[in-house]
Amino acid sequence: MAWVITRMCRDCVDMACVEVCPVDCIVQHKQKGDAAGYENQLYIDPEECINCGVCEPECPWEAIFEDEQVPTVFDEDTAQNAKIVDERDDFEVPEREDVAVPSTDDINKNKAKWKYDA
Repeated sequence: MAWVITRMCRDCVDMACVEVCPVDCIVQHKQKGDAAGYENQLYIDPEECINCGVCEPECPWEAIFEDEQVPTVFDEDTAQNAKIVDERDDFEVPEREDVAVPSTDDINKNKAKWKYDA
């Protein structure tokens, strides 16, 4: 797997990353978080990702990491992203919705919520 979207995306779902992805590998569960085992967040399909990295700087929540760089606190998120391959028909590339850009304070609170010290 090349890139991983961590739980810092959960319930934030900015989708700026979706707009820049050249291969449409960033997806969301069709039930948008109501599905068992999948939270309301975006995922990267590891079989479609071309490892270009253009998604990472677009994420205002700083939720995207290269797989080798995923912080230990988010180890489970790597497996969760990989798991979507087996259930790909339940996922789709979402339509971009306008959302407010998070403030630095919002980002820091989200990091603290997930116990991530950058």
